[in-house]
Amino acid sequence: MSNLKVDSTPIIDGVQPTSGSLTVPGQTVAGQTAAVIVAHELTKTYRMGTMEVHALCGVTFEIQPGEVVSIMGPSGSGKSTLMNILGCLDVPTSGTYILDGEEVSLLRDDKLAVIRNRKVGFVFQSFNLLPRASAIANVELPLRYSGGGNHRKQRAKEALQLVGLGDRMNHRPNEMSGGQQQRVAIARALVNNPAILMADEPTGNLDSHSGKDIMQLLLSLNRDRGTTVIIITHDATIAAQTQRVIRLRDGELEVSA
Repeated sequence: MSNLKVDSTPIIDGVQPTSGSLTVPGQTVAGQTAAVIVAHELTKTYRMGTMEVHALCGVTFEIQPGEVVSIMGPSGSGKSTLMNILGCLDVPTSGTYILDGEEVSLLRDDKLAVIRNRKVGFVFQSFNLLPRASAIANVELPLRYSGGGNHRKQRAKEALQLVGLGDRMNHRPNEMSGGQQQRVAIARALVNNPAILMADEPTGNLDSHSGKDIMQLLLSLNRDRGTTVIIITHDATIAAQTQRVIRLRDGELEVSA
């Protein structure tokens, strides 16, 4: 994975399929796995008094199951707005968004929350762990909202073992390093077996060594489990390790001259 290069081809009306035969979420259409994300002509407009701010301006792309994709762009490019829509934290002003075969563009907040909990695993720069809860309690949290039943603790244990923290299950965040805390956050993101794992600047609060370990973990989850990973980043060295880059500028997909 580390020898993959950033693809500078504009991402418009299509994607580059990934190679391999991973077992991943998605539907089969004509012998091929359907895209896990279909974004078509997405726009997002914010109104500030009498003024309109166009954060996204007709963005179209697809992401296939099992891809590792980075989203890049300068401040104000629209990448945070796009992340919120892809993560079902917000809906577009217009356009179509299909996540893992479900049209989610027009869902109400309560329905959107259900989809978000079931289909999206989030990893944030600041970890967002409950400070007084153990690692296993933090990882169990999404299962409490999705009805994980009697198997919550076992599933949380398995997720922590998957990220190499089988011996830290009962430790609180203040008893762990930054890299370990981020591993707990990744385990929490994976525990519901989501269609996509979305990481927002996942190495931003880590030293270079810990950051490299976290990237290797994300890439190994993709390689070994077929997890679809979307990384929002401003770091070109992080983007260079992904299979494809979606670049935004002024709310539009960036096109090379």
